Amino acid sequence: MSRHNKHSLPLRAIFGWPAAIFLIGIIGLVSALTGDGWRDGLSWLALAAPVAALAWAMRTRRY
Repeated sequence: MSRHNKHSLPLRAIFGWPAAIFLIGIIGLVSALTGDGWRDGLSWLALAAPVAALAWAMRTRRY
């Protein structure tokens, strides 16, 4: 019997969105630490992305 499922997903499909959220968060942290002005706005938007993703996931959660 094979251990692999016929419908196994590629790594990009599994880790794509978490990696993107991670990179957006890192960009937000770096921009918050390195400057003022437009970088503050960028950091607010970038650091709100994980919160928005969590809110979306909780809202669309399947039981």
